[in-house]
Amino acid sequence: MSNKVYLTNEGFLEIEEELNHLKEVKRPEVIKALKDARALGDLSENADYDAARNEQAQIEGRILELEKILETAEIIEKRDTDKVGLGATVKIRYLDEDDDEIEEYRIVGSKEADPSNNKISNESPLATAIMGAKAGDERTVESPRGSYRVEVVEIM
Repeated sequence: MSNKVYLTNEGFLEIEEELNHLKEVKRPEVIKALKDARALGDLSENADYDAARNEQAQIEGRILELEKILETAEIIEKRDTDKVGLGATVKIRYLDEDDDEIEEYRIVGSKEADPSNNKISNESPLATAIMGAKAGDERTVESPRGSYRVEVVEIM
């Protein structure tokens, strides 16, 4: 398995922004909370101190995680629209459904996936099935809920 993390330029910037927020805002806030809690005296029974230490551990862990993502990130460049690939926006028709509805998805790396905003991971069953497909191609998607068929309507 590759250590590369695939991100769109927007995803890279969002992660950078979150990292900066943690370093410049959250970290100083938790350091201040630790200092304030220490000033209260006995640390062995100091709930404020324990809470601040736990928050500090979470923030530092997230900072390390984000730094690792950015370190190993490969930016997905805008590619041609001949075939489905990373970074492509794709319109899909579900062939096994009666309503003939067309859905639009953007195929992104797993760290950037957000299904509620139609950003699906390149590792998802749907993206895996349609990778390399051209407009008009039909594919069978093997998912945990069973298989279904889709047609690639348009690649943008």
